Amino acid sequence: MSVRQSFKTVVFADLTGSTSLFESVGNVIATQMVSGAMQGVGSRLSKAGGRIVKYLGDGVMVLFDEVDVAVDECVALPALLRELSAGGPLPSPVAVKVGIDYGSVVDHDGDCYGDAVNVAARLSDLAQANEILLSDSVFQHLRDEQRTVCHSLDRIAIKGKVEPVRVWRVDWGRTAETTLIFPIEAGAGADAERPRREQRLELNWLDQQRVLAPADGALVIGRGEEAGFVIRDPRVSRRHARIEWSGGQCLLTDFSSNGTWVRLAGAAQPLMLRRDGIMLYGEGEIALGAPPDDVTVPTLRFCVID
Repeated sequence: MSVRQSFKTVVFADLTGSTSLFESVGNVIATQMVSGAMQGVGSRLSKAGGRIVKYLGDGVMVLFDEVDVAVDECVALPALLRELSAGGPLPSPVAVKVGIDYGSVVDHDGDCYGDAVNVAARLSDLAQANEILLSDSVFQHLRDEQRTVCHSLDRIAIKGKVEPVRVWRVDWGRTAETTLIFPIEAGAGADAERPRREQRLELNWLDQQRVLAPADGALVIGRGEEAGFVIRDPRVSRRHARIEWSGGQCLLTDFSSNGTWVRLAGAAQPLMLRRDGIMLYGEGEIALGAPPDDVTVPTLRFCVID
């Protein structure tokens, strides 16, 4: 029996948007797709120095020696999933959510235990699609330039902890846009001076139109007055869904009671989201509260300009 204690950076990375795959393509094919995606994520983290502890269905637990390396690699995961969706196991992009803690862990027969493991797992559960949540112990070990793209969420109650824990959120969009992870040296070539393409989301429903650019922040769709895109329908929750740009990607996250359906142009079946997220690309429809086959359901048309 092997028992060993050491200080490690604990990473839990979980796919979001995978639930809808099982409904749209069936259990066997969806399992193969999710497994292939997670193997790709695990391989990326392993090559960067992480030790794969275990795969957890649509998630993976990894240990790193260096805190800053772990965060750098996790920020790069959305780009990896886009590559996998372009020519790999996923039919469309899915998002990832990450929880990271640093502290003492106990290695016991190939598995790991300890407070840092529990906190990292809970942070992953609490994260929204395409979010990295960090404990304060992780934040304190980051490089100065990494800290500049972190925002305090103050203190959050975490199951199993007596006192609320201070949590930090990595601003994925700013990290990507400032090339924090992959800096370009001066004089590295023409690409260093090439302007960024203008990105935007165009959203239409009845007589309502909205254009959402990366700098505009998040757009909440719902029945409530506080929503930025108001839809008066009893099937629509007060805060039904959120659309935002993050790391150069347009992400839709469902918060509703009745669910959200997304049908991409050319897709035979819509994907159902229930407290889950998906990356939007190209053109398609977003049905709120019921499948788009119901002609009475509020159905928004979207177009992602990238």
